[in-house]
Amino acid sequence: AGMAVRVAVLPCAKCLFDDPVRIRVAGLRPQQAVTLRASLLDESGELFQAHARYRAESSGELDLSRSPALGGSYSGVEPMGLLWSLRSKAPYKRLAKRNVLTPFCVDLEVYEGHGDMGLLLGKCTNERWFLGEGVKRISVREGRLKATLFLPPGPGPFPGLIDLYGSGGGLVEYRASLLASRGFVTLAVAYMAFEDLPAMPEVLELGYFEEAVNFLRKQQQVKDTGIGVLGLSKGADLALSMATFLPGIKAAVSISGSGFNSFIPLRGNGFTIPSHPYDLGRMKTSDESGLVDFTEVLHDHRDPVTWNCRIPLERSLAKFLFLSGLDDMNWKSDLYCRDAVQRLQQHGREVEFCSYSGAGHLLEPPYLPLCQASIHRVLGAFVQWGGQWKEHAKAQEDAWRRIQAFFWQHL
Repeated sequence: AGMAVRVAVLPCAKCLFDDPVRIRVAGLRPQQAVTLRASLLDESGELFQAHARYRAESSGELDLSRSPALGGSYSGVEPMGLLWSLRSKAPYKRLAKRNVLTPFCVDLEVYEGHGDMGLLLGKCTNERWFLGEGVKRISVREGRLKATLFLPPGPGPFPGLIDLYGSGGGLVEYRASLLASRGFVTLAVAYMAFEDLPAMPEVLELGYFEEAVNFLRKQQQVKDTGIGVLGLSKGADLALSMATFLPGIKAAVSISGSGFNSFIPLRGNGFTIPSHPYDLGRMKTSDESGLVDFTEVLHDHRDPVTWNCRIPLERSLAKFLFLSGLDDMNWKSDLYCRDAVQRLQQHGREVEFCSYSGAGHLLEPPYLPLCQASIHRVLGAFVQWGGQWKEHAKAQEDAWRRIQAFFWQHL
């Protein structure tokens, strides 16, 4: 008989999505074999699950921060393993938050034994939010601008950030809302495949991004010492272009990007940077999986014929941080990063650079599980992103710390 089995999420069952938590189980028999399962239903009704087998300590307790998993979705001591190893039954699904005003609820269940999860012993729910207490979400449609502004609580002033996602387009808010929850006024900006913005614009206007910077700078709560910009994939080269051509950008973070302008020409005031030559005929589709390998579509970036597509980063006064995964199977981001870093260093510029072994293309906020392949909304094909589960999870935690430290330092 004894005590009932209690599952607890510490310090609190309600937290921000990027908060690490301690998962503890009490009231088990000494050395009792149990299976823990995490379940999360995303907004489209897709079920993501992970499970791991454990053995209770002699005290009848189980603490995931010190007890090793003996198998399942992961093994070893992984305090957050049940989160970062979540995956869907259907293949090629990406866990992403569309509505940041609601949390993801993760159900944590403890089952008897290491077998068929027949007998449920105890459960609890971890509410993981993307919007901190008191953070305001404001939809912005001003001039041409299509964006969402997130304001931390209080008068500030806070450092201001512009957040850009990749060529899948849309208005992606969950990274921006988390950054605002950590003390940055953050503007998530859509630039393609959203409302009346075309899925594949013929040209992107630097003036559009300048409108975003001007909008952010005139917010009362934003420090007037300069703006930061971060981008993933196509958003990364846009972030670098903004830092190069627009005044007032103090710091830029490139995630899985490149130091040249990709796919869409960028028109500035009296100049255009053409897109780096590519040939979609060089896309390879796997016979077994139907996944598209995209890595060979670009012309060699070392060929001087492509150099008019380079972003002249060395002209920028901003500080730069480059992040890439060595297992990126979508884009040769590590190679392209090194090229940009080398150019900056040749001009005597300081630059931070971190490449992660085993990490894929989609370096996201921590505890969002790895997505190795999913549909690319603009290409309409299933593309590979790459990454190994455990290494990618560690990379996301480290990158998130670095991004915040970098912006705090330079803004």
